[in-house]
Amino acid sequence: MLTLSYPHIEKTDNQSAYLQRLPRIRVAQIVMDYIAYGWSVEEICRQHLYLTLAEAHAVMGYYFDHQEEIDQEIRQEWQQVQENMTQAAKSPFYIRMKAKGLL
Repeated sequence: MLTLSYPHIEKTDNQSAYLQRLPRIRVAQIVMDYIAYGWSVEEICRQHLYLTLAEAHAVMGYYFDHQEEIDQEIRQEWQQVQENMTQAAKSPFYIRMKAKGLL
C-alpha cells in the first residue's frame, strides 16, 4: 500500500490532520473557511496571515485527497457545538431579552 506524504501536514493515528509548523491549527479549521466562504487559497492566506501559500495549498491538497475524513470531522464538530448550545445555561441577559421579544 502506498503511503502519501503531504508537506506541511502532520497526521497521526486517531488524531486530526494539522499543520506541522502550527500544530494547534487543524486542516479542518482551514477547510471550513473554504466551504463556508468559497475562498481561494490566496484569499485564505489573506484572511489568515499566519499561513504560507505552500501550507494553504498543502491543506487543500490533503482535503481533496481525504475529503470524507475531513467532512466527517467537520460534521462531528458541528454536532458537538449544537449539543453544547442546547445544554448551556442561558444567561440572565439572554432570558430578559427573550422575554421582551428582542431575541
